[in-house]
Amino acid sequence: MCEDDHGREYGRDHGHDHGNDRTGIGRRAVFVTGAAAALTLGSVSFASAAPREQRTRTVRGTLPPGSPDFVYVPVEVPRGVREIHVAYTYDRPAVPAGTQGNALDIGLFDERGAELGGKGFRGWSGGARTEFSVRADAATPGYVPGPVRPGTWHIALGPYTVAPQGLSYEITVTLTYGEQDEAPRPVYPPERAAGRGRAWYRGDCHLHSEYSDGRYTLAEIAELARAAGLDFINSSEHNTHSAHAHWAGLAGDDLLILLGEEVTTRTGHVVALGTEPGTFVDWRYRARDNRFGRFARQIRRAGGLVVPAHPHATCIGCNWKFGFGEADAVEVWNGAYTPDDEVALADWDGMLVASVRDGGRDWIPAMGSSDSHRSPDVIGRPQTVVLADDLTREAIQDGIRAGRSYVAESSRLSLSLTASGGRGEHAGIGERLRVADDTPVTVRLEVTGAPRCTVRLVTDQGVLFTGDPLPVSGEGVVEWRTTASYAAYVRAEIRHETAAGPVPGALAAFTNPVFLGR
Repeated sequence: MCEDDHGREYGRDHGHDHGNDRTGIGRRAVFVTGAAAALTLGSVSFASAAPREQRTRTVRGTLPPGSPDFVYVPVEVPRGVREIHVAYTYDRPAVPAGTQGNALDIGLFDERGAELGGKGFRGWSGGARTEFSVRADAATPGYVPGPVRPGTWHIALGPYTVAPQGLSYEITVTLTYGEQDEAPRPVYPPERAAGRGRAWYRGDCHLHSEYSDGRYTLAEIAELARAAGLDFINSSEHNTHSAHAHWAGLAGDDLLILLGEEVTTRTGHVVALGTEPGTFVDWRYRARDNRFGRFARQIRRAGGLVVPAHPHATCIGCNWKFGFGEADAVEVWNGAYTPDDEVALADWDGMLVASVRDGGRDWIPAMGSSDSHRSPDVIGRPQTVVLADDLTREAIQDGIRAGRSYVAESSRLSLSLTASGGRGEHAGIGERLRVADDTPVTVRLEVTGAPRCTVRLVTDQGVLFTGDPLPVSGEGVVEWRTTASYAAYVRAEIRHETAAGPVPGALAAFTNPVFLGR
């Protein structure tokens, strides 16, 4: 048993030997200081055994409300182990209405250590699985195959929520002894597909499969992405890069597959978009720990973009608390359009207004992604449509970073937004029309695939133009005249028919801005 200064019980572990080893479990518990509150329990020890034999140990304990974010169970792995298998259960007592019940996540770090930064990271399944295995040549989805070396491994527990009664858990660790097979050499998808030169490319950069908490297979995601008219996708499993080495056979000339991760912290989620293959980004910190900048820089060093996800989502830990100083873009529209997306859109527009004070140089582009996990989630609703020089990782990232993009609910909807001056000056989405403040500017919006939708033009003053509903053909052209002194930027919103009074309808599409003025 271990108690904090207030006498609260944090863990009570009991080892049960189902083999012939006579080693025991230490009773000590040590707080790990640093990025996030953590607790390390006593070790689970195993003796050596003959090839093909198995040894099993069971650990039980109880975590109270207010437990640290992470609890580590060290496992002493001897030489000659072929496979590690971990299974766990925990209780789910009834709780009063409005009170959180128990939810316990799990993962694994190998003998290289469990320190922040993930050097020894071997996998994370959150709460999606009750068991997993790791060996040299294979691993459960969410986990990384590789040699099982002797030393101290760590099972990582994440008490996401704890009921008032506490969270009682049981962990069963089974080692299988014997010679290890050869670890596979990972093969990754290419960074280039057969593009159309400089063109508009459609993508969905936030997707989940069975490699985290999704139900889609990778093959199903690739098939559905093609059916949705997408040109590129981004692998973004929660807190693991384990899917990276399984995408290669699903890419093709018609589908570019970028690799990344959804870094799922306790105070917000961020999509690492298009990192180098095999890049793992740690998630074990909160906003108050002042560690996010370190990992944002890691994402960029690995060639990726930093994209805060669903910043106003209402699930526990989903609301973005790190600020936007490190963001390359922000996911404003996530999945089916809901009120939290409307709040995110308004918040992003407020950031655009603030950027006008420095001439719009530091504005943050907006994106949209499906965050699909399983049927009936729709892959490609919404999708980010990017103007890029070619269908390559670098070109797509350049277009997103520059804001040369818009977000649409499907591939059926296309649009064009431009601004022009009287002397042939011209600018498109994400660009600046450099004209004098009093120069007349013509804004032109062309839309297809949006039947009965309403066009709105939004500036730093707010909505300055609302058109009539488009015809059932879904096609329409709007021209609006202004000056840079009247509108520092113009962006477009395409909305479905209004459901109630002055409340705007759900989005069908929106653009990043065109900036006006010098």
